[in-house]
Amino acid sequence: MFKIFEPNKIFLINSKTSKYILFLFITVLTIGLVEALFLSPEDYIQSHSVRIMYVHVPSAWISLGIFSLIALLSIVSFIFKNKNFSIIAKSLAPSGFVFSIVALVTGSIWGKPTWGTWWAWDARITSMLILLLFYAMYILAWRIFDNNKKVIKITSVIAILGVINVPIIKFSVDWWSTLHQDSSVNILSESTIHPSMLIPLLLMTAAFSLFSLLIFLMKYNTELIKIKNKGLDRL
Repeated sequence: MFKIFEPNKIFLINSKTSKYILFLFITVLTIGLVEALFLSPEDYIQSHSVRIMYVHVPSAWISLGIFSLIALLSIVSFIFKNKNFSIIAKSLAPSGFVFSIVALVTGSIWGKPTWGTWWAWDARITSMLILLLFYAMYILAWRIFDNNKKVIKITSVIAILGVINVPIIKFSVDWWSTLHQDSSVNILSESTIHPSMLIPLLLMTAAFSLFSLLIFLMKYNTELIKIKNKGLDRL
């Protein structure tokens, strides 16, 4: 059922595709930066500071997506007793953690000229900070506990509890009065953002996603090497 996720197959995919993913990442990133920095219009209120959006928003999206995936993999690992899914989840966590930091830092930089302050205990900002803390707890748990069965249970609990925060981040602007504007990019309804801004936003999201994939593949290979060095043939 899960043969495509077997370590050897992922290792083979990595060895054959990494250089192509890297090339695609550089290409998409270059086009995205040109679009974001030079071709997209400035905002009539925020002027050029709005260009931080092209780093801030994709970073937030990816950090949310990765944590959701970690939670899903943790649930599957727990139900089917397949440790490899936990290793995949563990390998995804570092890039999600980094993008959470990037989202908070760029949000703070963007907030200064827009709101007049570096930080506010806004519902979305606070819930994003909580997500960062869940990432930190998840990564630290893998480092602290040596027992495989114990660490898988603990990290699964952290991931499942943490994913509850994901819809809170997404819908915080709808549920509470926040400094953030309403969502302008929607999947189920018409987006209100102009195509001249949406295109570079999606390009930067694609570039960051490819970067996350590269980091995951490198981290996963490292985990496999550690397992082999310990003399474990199977996960």
